[in-house]
Amino acid sequence: MFKKVFVANRGEIALRIIRSCKELGLSTVIGFSEADRESIPVQLADEKICLGPAPASESYLNIPSIVGAIEITKAQAVHPGYGFLSENIQFVEICEASGIVFIGPTSKNIQLMGDKALARKTAKSCKVPVIPGYEESVLKEALAHAKKIGFPVIIKASAGGGGRGMRKVNSAEEFTKYWNTCQEEAKVSFGEGALYVEKFLERPRHIEIQLIGDKRGKIIVFPERDCSIQRRHQKLIEESPSPSVNEKLRRKLYRYAYRLAKQIKYQSTGTIEFLVDSDGRPYFIEMNTRIQVEHPITEIVSGIDLVKHQILVARGDRLNFSQKDITIKGHAIECRINAEDPLNNFMPSPGKITKLILPGGPGIRIDTHIYEGYTIPPFYDSLIVKLIAYGINRAEAIERMQRALEEIRIEGIKTTIPLYKRIFEHPTFLSGRYSTKWLENFLASESVSEQSRNAH
Repeated sequence: MFKKVFVANRGEIALRIIRSCKELGLSTVIGFSEADRESIPVQLADEKICLGPAPASESYLNIPSIVGAIEITKAQAVHPGYGFLSENIQFVEICEASGIVFIGPTSKNIQLMGDKALARKTAKSCKVPVIPGYEESVLKEALAHAKKIGFPVIIKASAGGGGRGMRKVNSAEEFTKYWNTCQEEAKVSFGEGALYVEKFLERPRHIEIQLIGDKRGKIIVFPERDCSIQRRHQKLIEESPSPSVNEKLRRKLYRYAYRLAKQIKYQSTGTIEFLVDSDGRPYFIEMNTRIQVEHPITEIVSGIDLVKHQILVARGDRLNFSQKDITIKGHAIECRINAEDPLNNFMPSPGKITKLILPGGPGIRIDTHIYEGYTIPPFYDSLIVKLIAYGINRAEAIERMQRALEEIRIEGIKTTIPLYKRIFEHPTFLSGRYSTKWLENFLASESVSEQSRNAH
C-alpha cells in the first residue's frame, strides 16, 4: 500500500497521472526540469521538485536524480508514464531493490519483451505467430536467412522503437551497408547494437491489443486499436475498434495477446502489437510494457479507466472486473496534435502559444497540458494535444472529429491540424481501407501537388 506517488514524467501524461491519483485519494509529487517549471502538471501536483536542467539526459532520464528526489520527498511509488524511463530495466531494478513501488510491470516482464528478438522467441514458444525472420545478431547468418525468406526484409534494432535502428532492405547488396548503419544507430539510440531481421510486409495494418494483468495472474484484454495511420513508424491517428477487423480476427488477436501475457506472468497495463497482412493473417511484432499514448480510445470504448487500474494493480488490488464485462461501446478516434510543420517535413515548432481555443461538445475529449501563453520547450517530444472523438459508430466519431478540427485554434506555432483536416476528408480514410503505407503515399502526392501549384 502506498499513499504518495512520484510522477517521473511531463506533459499531458503527467497531468493524466496526477488526476487519477487525486481520484484515488493519493498525494502526488512531480519531478520536473527547468524547462517545465511553469507547466500545468507542476502547478497541480501536491509537491514539486526540480530534477535538473532542460535536457532530458540531465533531468527526466537522470536516474540518480530521480531516485534521490523520490527518497527526499518520501514518495512510496513512482509512475513513469510513457517514454523516458518507463521501460528502463535498470531504473525498475533500482526501484525494486530500494522498496519503491514501480507503477508498471516487473523488471523481468520488461526484459523479456524489451529485447525485440527475445520477444519474438518468447512469442513463438507459446504458439503466437511472428513474421518470418531471424533473431540472432550475426551478419553472415542474418543475410543467409534474408535470402531464404526473400527480399524485401527489414533490419531492426533488438532494443529499438520509434523507427530508429530500422531499415527496409531490397537486395543482398544493400544488406551489409544497412546492417552496419542500423547497428550504429542502435548503439547511439539504445546503448547496444543487437539487430534482427523480419520479412517486409507490403501493405499491412498495424493492430494492437491493450491488456492489463494483476499480481494474482488475472489478465484482461481489450478491443483492438488500429494504428496504421503513421509516418516513419510514428503513429499519428488511432481508432478503436479497427474498421478492418471482424469478430473472427478479433477473437484470434485476443487469444494470442492473452496467451503471451499469461506466458510471461505480465503485471500492469501493456500493449501487444501485431501486423495484419492483406489476407487477414496477424503476426506479433512487439509488446510495449507501459501505458501508451493512445490509451484514451480504449478507455472510451471499454468504459475502463486504464491509468487508475494500473495504479490499483501496482498497490496489490485485484482487478474488479472480468473479461465478459469488456464489450465494444461505440467508436473512438484519436489525433495526436504535434507542434510540427507538416508543410516543412514535419519540422518541430516550439514557441509561445499566443491563442488557444479547445473544442468541446458531445463526443469530444481533450488530453493536453498546454494553455494560452504557455511556451512549448524545444527539448522534448512534440505532442501537445490528444484530440479524441467518439460516437455510437465510426461515421459519428468521424463527423465529431471533423467538427473538432474546425473548432480548435492553436496560434503562435505550427501544428499538424491542417494535415488532419485533409486526412479526415480523404475517401481512403473515410472508407477505412488504409494500410501503414497509405499516409506516406498521401504525403508524397500532397507534396507533388504543392510543387505543381507553386510552379504555376
